[in-house]
Amino acid sequence: MTARVNPLVPRGSSAERPFEVVVTPENAGWDYSGLRVVHLPVGGRVRFPTGCDEMLVLPLSGGCDVACDDERLTLTGRRSVFSRVTDFAYLPRQTQVTLRAPNGGRFALPAARADRTLPFRYGPAEDVAVELRGAGQASRQVNDFCTPETFETDRLIAREVLTPGGNWSSYPPHKHDEQGDGENSLEEIYYFEVAASPAGGHGCGFHRVYGHPDRPIDICAEVRTGDVVLIPYGWHGPSMAAPGYDLYYLNVMAGPGERRRLVRDDPAHGWVRGRWAAERVDSRLPLTSIREKRRA
Repeated sequence: MTARVNPLVPRGSSAERPFEVVVTPENAGWDYSGLRVVHLPVGGRVRFPTGCDEMLVLPLSGGCDVACDDERLTLTGRRSVFSRVTDFAYLPRQTQVTLRAPNGGRFALPAARADRTLPFRYGPAEDVAVELRGAGQASRQVNDFCTPETFETDRLIAREVLTPGGNWSSYPPHKHDEQGDGENSLEEIYYFEVAASPAGGHGCGFHRVYGHPDRPIDICAEVRTGDVVLIPYGWHGPSMAAPGYDLYYLNVMAGPGERRRLVRDDPAHGWVRGRWAAERVDSRLPLTSIREKRRA
């Protein structure tokens, strides 16, 4: 794999109409992982082929009708990524897909180059595994909606992480760029959203990536809603939520080996896990569940 010069992909910089985010193996300089994000107005629709990729339809806001060749299903969706855990749909490779959003919305399309053709199907919100990880200021919520343990795909792994304002996630820093005991090679995409403040302000978070002496990456970047960070290799983390602004990211992963998420902590920082047993999980968690939160 060859890394991009800059793994930070600011919102709009990868746009290709009608998509506001387009990450493919070709433009990322790697082999498997991809992501598109599309905004649809009220009554809007988009049609696209899956080509060589298996894909998901993941509502970020709003719901939609999904037509895949001659089959159809409806996604209830959600008001925002900070309001509930959503349902989703799986799209097989080599199919034609149409999304229609009666009330409008934004939709993420995680993707991976696939060999097997699996059936088009529905992922209920009730089946999404919600886990609270870490403790203290490293507390976060993980929605494992498409992992080897929760949902079958050929290569694609995808999950959501919600970090309360002031907390760190993707911590301790870790990597998954080698095939071996305790580690599995996976290309990873981080797609970010930041909760608005009660005053309507737009917050930010920060994300750290650093590489090896012979494979350099060095970034500590401000991230805002719609920004993407690519992880072709190297240590990544923490993802830092600014105080007062909850942070969301969607992880998309795929690689050449067995579909497993095995990671190796940076040995300089892995010791922090040993402190969590004496700390409590942040009382603000979970931030979401399958029930829609009422507006404040």
